[in-house]
Parts: sequence; C-alpha cells; structure tokens
Amino acid sequence: MTQAQRGAPGAPFWAVALLLFSAGWAANHFASMLPVLRVEGPLSAVAVNSAFGVYAVGLLPGLLGGGGLADRFGPRPVVLTGSLTAAVGNVVMIFGFTEPFILTGRLIVGVGVGLAVSAGTAWAAGLRGTPGAALAGLILTCGFAAGPVITGAFAAVLPGAGRLTVPYATTAALSLLAVAAALRAGKGATAPSPGSGPGAGPGEKPRSAPGPQRGGFRALAAALPMALWVFSCATVAFVVLPARLPASEELRMLLPGAAAALAFSTGLGVQVMARRQCWGPFAGVAGALLAAAGFVLVAVGGQAPSVWLFLGGILLLGAAYGLCLREGLVDVDRLVPPASRGLVIGVYYTFTYLGFGLPVLLEALGPAWGPSLPLVVLAGAAVVVAVLRALHIRCTDHLIR
Repeated sequence: MTQAQRGAPGAPFWAVALLLFSAGWAANHFASMLPVLRVEGPLSAVAVNSAFGVYAVGLLPGLLGGGGLADRFGPRPVVLTGSLTAAVGNVVMIFGFTEPFILTGRLIVGVGVGLAVSAGTAWAAGLRGTPGAALAGLILTCGFAAGPVITGAFAAVLPGAGRLTVPYATTAALSLLAVAAALRAGKGATAPSPGSGPGAGPGEKPRSAPGPQRGGFRALAAALPMALWVFSCATVAFVVLPARLPASEELRMLLPGAAAALAFSTGLGVQVMARRQCWGPFAGVAGALLAAAGFVLVAVGGQAPSVWLFLGGILLLGAAYGLCLREGLVDVDRLVPPASRGLVIGVYYTFTYLGFGLPVLLEALGPAWGPSLPLVVLAGAAVVVAVLRALHIRCTDHLIR
C-alpha cells in the first residue's frame, strides 16, 4: 500500500482508534448507570436488567451487518454510521428515564456499536494486518474500561438529575467527536490493497497462514471457542460480582465502574504483554483456564463474596477476557481471506457478545440452581475448551504461529 493510499502518516489509524475507543465507551458506560437507574429512575430491577440485555438484541445484527457491509462498501462509511447511531441512542435516553426511552435508546446504541466494532476492527486489520486486529482489541478494551469509570464518577459527584443526563450526553459527545476527527483525517486507507495481508508489528512474528489453509470456516473453528469466554468473563466481573458484594447504597453506585475498570485494565495489561512478548496460540489455552479459575472463585463466594474473593475473581476474569479476545481476533485475521474479513469478524464478535446475556441467565437460574452451580458448570466447559484448543494446536500445523 503506497503512502498516497494511506493519506497523512498515522492519521487514518489514529482516527480508527478513536472511533473504536468511543464505541467501547458507548457500549460499556451503561454498566455504571445500572445502580443509578435503580435508585434515581422509576425502573424496576427487571427493567434495568432488560435494558442491559436489549443492547445485545441490537448489537448482533449490527455486528453481522456491519461486517458484511464493510466487505462490500469499505469499512469507513459503516464505522461512521455506527458511531452516529450510538450517539443517537444515548441522546434518546437523555429525553426520558422511563422504560420505553431506556430500552429504545439501548437498542439503538447496540446497533450502532455493532456496526462500529465489526467494521472498525476490519478497518484496523486492513491498515496494519494482524497487529492491527490485536490493537483493535486493545483500543476497545480501553474504551470498555474508561466508560464505566467516568460514568461512575459522575454518579458519585453529581446531584440526581445530573447523574441521569450527563453520562449520556458525554458519551454522545465523544462519539460525535470521533466522527468529526475521522472526517477531518480524510479517507486514508479504508481497505488493504489487493496484495496486502496480515503482517507483523514490532516484536511479533508473522502469523498469516498459507493461502490454501485460509477460510472462514477454519477461522471460526479456531476463534469461536475463545469468543465464548470474552464477555462471559467481563459481565460476571462487572455486573454479577458487584451486585453480590455486601455494600452500602453509596458504594454500590461506584462498584460496577470500579470492577469494570479493574477487569478491563487487567485484560489490557495481558494483551500488551502478549503483544510484546510474542505469546503463541497457547495463550488462548491459558485464557480459557483463567476463565475456569475465575468462575470457580466466584462460585465459592456465593451470594455474599468477601472483598478478597471479589478482587481475585475480577483479576482472573479480566485476564481471561483479555487473552480470549486477543487470541480470537488473531485467529480470525490469520486464517480468514481478506475479502471476507469483515463478515467473519462480525460473526466472531456476535459470539463474544452472547456473554452479555449471562447475568440475566444466572438471575433466572438462581431460584432453582442457586448462585454457584451455574458458574461451576461454566468453569467445567471452559476447561473442556482449553483442552480441545491445546489438542488442536498440537495436532494442526497451521495453528502454530
């Protein structure tokens, strides 16, 4: 790809990075709004949990549609549309704190984030190859971490009306700022040139598979087992655990944001270490095993975990989130043909976001199964995935990177 195709040095990628960061923020800042809506808003606990879950209803078609549209028309218009849509969804929630406004707004945000995440990750991979796909995961993680922290801070310091409006307005403004920055940066490189493919960044070995070993099915067979644990781990860390920890009402306002910051910071740290130290595909095995350990620790804590179990569970689940997200994205970019990269990334993210339904599932299973048994079952499933991935790596040459 020539310098002319790339546009101003560095401008296209930093613009994509800001769009991805704002998408992560828009997706996850609502975690810190959950306790605020329970206290300040006229919503029941069921309605609040539904608002968290309905986001996934919009997200899934956004992810799949965004990936396919990026392959067909290029990622730039899809990402910009997604960021604008996410801003609209947050503005809708400013106008009312009743169930129709909250549910509608979250649904719109889901569609917008889905478009931005799948197409934005494909855009990053097109600009920088496999390291770009991994960096996209890092940037999203930064947004996932920052959103709940800032919204949680607003909840702690602002009076009643402000804590219900300022977080949505701030998130919408960030999305619009990212769009404006991308428009100012110019088109840059919206897709890889025909001869380009996944490359290696500083300190990384090339990870692309030979042409005959590439294919959407191969990519998904390697990546989807990792996808299952990405947001399953994250939501247990910042939704389930904070709700179970015995705490005062004031502290409960801050717990989701603090838990999200700790979990995603841990995930960010392990992703950076994996990038710098050239961890191989067995990092995915470690990620699944860490998920199992985290679920077991949360299960041991039951309905009222101690502070140490709370912190330990968040750290383990955050590390699992980071490794599973990174390895899944690397598997996809390494094995998928460039022409179908966006669609396959959309499918991968669709499976990761199934984890957003886990808190609702645990709530539904609680009366019959108790607070711990479902988590023990999840831990067993994660161990099975770790074993299968290890066997797959040892028996399949094209997975050795």
